Amino acid sequence: MNLQFYFEKLNVSEDFKKFKKENPDAFLCSGFFVIDKVGTDNQQHFDFYVPSSNEIYSFKGENNGEKIPSERTEQKIPEKVSINYLITFEEVEKIIQDRMLKEKINSKIQKILLSLQKLNGKDFFVGTVFVSMLGMVKIHLDLVKKEIVLFEKKSFFDIVNVLKK
Repeated sequence: MNLQFYFEKLNVSEDFKKFKKENPDAFLCSGFFVIDKVGTDNQQHFDFYVPSSNEIYSFKGENNGEKIPSERTEQKIPEKVSINYLITFEEVEKIIQDRMLKEKINSKIQKILLSLQKLNGKDFFVGTVFVSMLGMVKIHLDLVKKEIVLFEKKSFFDIVNVLKK
Protein backbone atom coordinates (compact mmCIF):
# COMPACT_ATOMS: atom_id res chain seq x y z
CA MET A 1 0.00 0.00 0.00
CA ASN A 2 1.04 3.60 -0.43
CA LEU A 3 0.11 7.08 0.71
CA GLN A 4 -2.13 7.76 -2.28
CA PHE A 5 -4.22 4.62 -1.63
CA TYR A 6 -5.09 5.68 1.91
CA PHE A 7 -5.55 9.31 0.90
CA GLU A 8 -7.98 8.29 -1.86
CA LYS A 9 -9.96 6.26 0.69
CA LEU A 10 -10.12 9.34 2.89
CA ASN A 11 -11.24 11.56 -0.01
CA VAL A 12 -14.36 9.47 -0.64
CA SER A 13 -15.51 9.53 3.00
CA GLU A 14 -18.51 11.72 3.75
CA ASP A 15 -16.88 13.32 6.83
CA PHE A 16 -13.87 14.41 4.81
CA LYS A 17 -15.95 15.73 1.91
CA LYS A 18 -17.95 17.81 4.39
CA PHE A 19 -14.76 19.06 6.07
CA LYS A 20 -13.21 20.13 2.73
CA LYS A 21 -16.43 21.91 1.73
CA GLU A 22 -16.53 23.79 5.05
CA ASN A 23 -12.76 24.47 5.02
CA PRO A 24 -11.60 25.03 1.44
CA ASP A 25 -8.33 26.56 2.68
CA ALA A 26 -7.35 23.42 4.63
CA PHE A 27 -4.17 21.64 3.57
CA LEU A 28 -2.33 18.47 4.47
CA CYS A 29 0.36 19.28 7.02
CA SER A 30 1.38 15.83 8.33
CA GLY A 31 0.55 12.18 8.45
CA PHE A 32 1.07 9.36 10.88
CA PHE A 33 1.27 5.70 9.93
CA VAL A 34 1.74 2.52 11.92
CA ILE A 35 2.90 -0.68 10.26
CA ASP A 36 2.49 -3.51 12.75
CA LYS A 37 4.46 -6.59 11.72
CA VAL A 38 3.45 -8.79 14.68
CA GLY A 39 -0.08 -7.62 15.47
CA THR A 40 -2.98 -5.84 13.83
CA ASP A 41 -2.43 -2.25 15.00
CA ASN A 42 -1.96 -0.76 11.52
CA GLN A 43 -3.07 2.87 11.40
CA GLN A 44 -3.20 5.80 9.01
CA HIS A 45 -3.87 9.40 10.04
CA PHE A 46 -3.82 12.52 7.89
CA ASP A 47 -3.57 15.92 9.57
CA PHE A 48 -4.97 19.07 7.99
CA TYR A 49 -4.27 22.64 8.99
CA VAL A 50 -7.06 25.19 8.56
CA PRO A 51 -5.44 28.66 8.26
CA SER A 52 -8.71 30.55 8.68
CA SER A 53 -9.29 29.05 12.15
CA ASN A 54 -5.66 28.20 13.05
CA GLU A 55 -6.73 24.62 13.89
CA ILE A 56 -5.51 21.16 12.98
CA TYR A 57 -7.79 18.19 12.40
CA SER A 58 -6.69 14.60 12.12
CA PHE A 59 -8.55 12.08 10.00
CA LYS A 60 -8.24 8.36 10.57
CA GLY A 61 -7.64 6.39 7.40
CA GLU A 62 -9.94 3.71 8.73
CA ASN A 63 -13.41 4.23 10.25
CA ASN A 64 -14.65 6.13 7.18
CA GLY A 65 -12.35 9.10 7.76
CA GLU A 66 -13.36 9.94 11.32
CA LYS A 67 -12.41 13.57 12.14
CA ILE A 68 -10.56 14.27 15.39
CA PRO A 69 -9.60 17.79 16.57
CA SER A 70 -5.91 17.96 17.43
CA GLU A 71 -4.18 19.84 20.21
CA ARG A 72 -1.71 22.44 18.98
CA THR A 73 1.41 22.41 21.11
CA GLU A 74 3.31 25.08 19.21
CA GLN A 75 2.20 28.24 17.50
CA LYS A 76 4.37 27.76 14.42
CA ILE A 77 2.21 27.54 11.31
CA PRO A 78 2.54 24.05 9.81
CA GLU A 79 3.94 23.65 6.33
CA LYS A 80 2.14 21.87 3.53
CA VAL A 81 3.33 18.32 2.81
CA SER A 82 2.76 16.27 -0.31
CA ILE A 83 1.73 12.67 -0.73
CA ASN A 84 2.73 12.50 -4.38
CA TYR A 85 5.59 10.08 -3.92
CA LEU A 86 5.96 6.78 -5.70
CA ILE A 87 6.89 4.80 -2.62
CA THR A 88 4.99 2.04 -0.90
CA PHE A 89 5.11 1.06 2.74
CA GLU A 90 6.64 -2.25 1.61
CA GLU A 91 9.47 -0.29 -0.05
CA VAL A 92 9.96 1.75 3.11
CA GLU A 93 10.25 -1.46 5.12
CA LYS A 94 12.76 -2.88 2.61
CA ILE A 95 14.87 0.31 2.74
CA ILE A 96 14.91 0.08 6.54
CA GLN A 97 15.78 -3.64 6.49
CA ASP A 98 18.62 -3.05 4.00
CA ARG A 99 20.07 -0.30 6.17
CA MET A 100 19.75 -2.47 9.28
CA LEU A 101 21.72 -5.24 7.53
CA LYS A 102 24.36 -2.72 6.47
CA GLU A 103 24.62 -1.59 10.10
CA LYS A 104 24.82 -5.26 11.21
CA ILE A 105 21.50 -5.18 13.04
CA ASN A 106 20.00 -8.65 12.76
CA SER A 107 16.84 -8.00 14.79
CA LYS A 108 13.41 -8.43 13.23
CA ILE A 109 11.17 -5.43 12.66
CA GLN A 110 8.11 -5.55 14.91
CA LYS A 111 6.49 -2.16 14.37
CA ILE A 112 7.22 0.90 12.24
CA LEU A 113 5.88 4.32 13.24
CA LEU A 114 6.16 6.90 10.47
CA SER A 115 5.37 10.58 10.57
CA LEU A 116 5.12 12.46 7.28
CA GLN A 117 6.76 15.83 7.95
CA LYS A 118 8.39 18.78 6.26
CA LEU A 119 11.99 19.24 7.46
CA ASN A 120 14.19 21.99 6.02
CA GLY A 121 11.82 22.44 3.10
CA LYS A 122 11.71 18.73 2.15
CA ASP A 123 9.21 15.97 2.85
CA PHE A 124 10.42 13.11 5.03
CA PHE A 125 9.17 10.07 6.81
CA VAL A 126 10.47 10.54 10.34
CA GLY A 127 10.29 7.13 11.88
CA THR A 128 10.76 4.99 14.91
CA VAL A 129 11.25 1.31 14.22
CA PHE A 130 10.78 -1.14 17.05
CA VAL A 131 12.81 -4.31 16.61
CA SER A 132 13.12 -7.54 18.54
CA MET A 133 15.26 -7.73 21.68
CA LEU A 134 13.96 -4.37 23.00
CA GLY A 135 15.69 -2.33 20.34
CA MET A 136 14.62 0.60 18.27
CA VAL A 137 15.92 2.57 15.35
CA LYS A 138 15.29 6.23 14.62
CA ILE A 139 15.23 7.18 10.93
CA HIS A 140 14.67 10.09 8.58
CA LEU A 141 13.76 8.84 5.10
CA ASP A 142 14.06 11.34 2.24
CA LEU A 143 10.96 10.68 0.13
CA VAL A 144 12.42 12.10 -3.08
CA LYS A 145 15.70 10.16 -2.97
CA LYS A 146 14.15 7.14 -1.21
CA GLU A 147 17.12 6.96 1.13
CA ILE A 148 17.71 7.13 4.83
CA VAL A 149 19.59 10.31 5.78
CA LEU A 150 19.49 9.76 9.54
CA PHE A 151 19.85 6.37 11.24
CA GLU A 152 20.32 5.90 14.98
CA LYS A 153 20.11 2.61 16.84
CA LYS A 154 18.88 2.71 20.43
CA SER A 155 17.91 0.14 23.00
CA PHE A 156 15.18 0.20 25.58
CA PHE A 157 17.91 0.38 28.22
CA ASP A 158 19.41 3.52 26.61
CA ILE A 159 16.06 5.24 27.05
CA VAL A 160 15.61 4.03 30.63
CA ASN A 161 19.09 5.32 31.53
CA VAL A 162 18.29 8.74 30.08
CA LEU A 163 15.04 8.88 32.07
CA LYS A 164 16.90 8.02 35.30
CA LYS A 165 19.21 11.04 34.96
